[in-house]
Amino acid sequence: MKVLIDENISCIEQLFGNFDEVKKFYGRIISSKDLINVDALIIRSITKVNKILLKNTSIKFIGTTTSGIDHIDIQLLKSMNIYFSFAPGCNSIAVVEYVFSSILVLAERQHFNLCDKIVGIVGVGNIGKILLKRLTSLGIKCILCDPPRAVNENSKKFVSLSNIVKQADIITLHAPLNLSDKYNTYHLMNLEHLSNLRDGAILINTSRGELIDNKALLSLLIKGKKISVVLDVWEYEPKINVDLLNLISIGTSHIAGYTFEGKTRGTIKIYEDYNNFFDRSFRRVSLLSLAPKCVINEITVNGKLTQEILKRLIHLVYDVRSDDSNLRLVSDINNEFDQLRKNYKERREWSSLKVKCNFQKTAILLNKLGFNACFK
Repeated sequence: MKVLIDENISCIEQLFGNFDEVKKFYGRIISSKDLINVDALIIRSITKVNKILLKNTSIKFIGTTTSGIDHIDIQLLKSMNIYFSFAPGCNSIAVVEYVFSSILVLAERQHFNLCDKIVGIVGVGNIGKILLKRLTSLGIKCILCDPPRAVNENSKKFVSLSNIVKQADIITLHAPLNLSDKYNTYHLMNLEHLSNLRDGAILINTSRGELIDNKALLSLLIKGKKISVVLDVWEYEPKINVDLLNLISIGTSHIAGYTFEGKTRGTIKIYEDYNNFFDRSFRRVSLLSLAPKCVINEITVNGKLTQEILKRLIHLVYDVRSDDSNLRLVSDINNEFDQLRKNYKERREWSSLKVKCNFQKTAILLNKLGFNACFK
């Protein structure tokens, strides 16, 4: 069996090291010639799978260690009888924790209490559901927009995007990129919606860059639109609009889902699906067995949980300002966007930090938020 794997996929050696023949490749540079006599292709979101790539190949299995699949021509794979595997929800927690880190940075800068804000969640799938659960555990009011779910569930809990734009203080996008006529999300946040954002609103995109019309956003910011913007994803990646970066509050290099746990969940899912498809015997691998030991893995919190204490805990594990700074330092240098992703430092999720609490309600709330907390 010959397997071609993106070089930046987590835990390749630990999981695929005993395979017959494994070859690594750079995800943005691959052609059909590279797939001659290859049985399986394992990729990330930067590799586009289409007719051109698969022409005259004998691929039997394609796996992407991502939750998004807009880079894959699913109908083509079905027509070619190629088995497809992906990892829905693998990085949901990581993205949610990125959003929290970003919001709390802005709360500190702008001196607001998060509980006084209304958060609009656009796209209530794997990520949106976790974000909703964590925000509401803090007593924060959330309004939801998800047209497909609204139709399928016939639920009144969902509102239109126009209502989100009018009502929400913070809008965070978690919809997939959909280019079909029904539920099209390309430039979901177009000039009209961007113009209608309330003064002081916060707009966050960790989904796909094309959900926001970046040119329209830049135009409005140049004209003095009073909003704060957080972008982890960009139109035309890996080339980003440096002028836009210079006008937004936080900008990062498509790393919102890049925790060790998030990346490794995706690899494990594809590893198991690969072995099942080719009917290979394999050992089950737990996420915990692959996780490195944290430099700081235990801390004590005294008293009630306040926004300030929560911010300090969250930023002890992950502070988005570091990634923002790293991107700004190299934003105008070719290929550095991808280099930031390739050489991304190890980042862990909140659950990796054990928090001892002397106040029971603090421990209960921290556990709801995803920390590993105990009352002592």
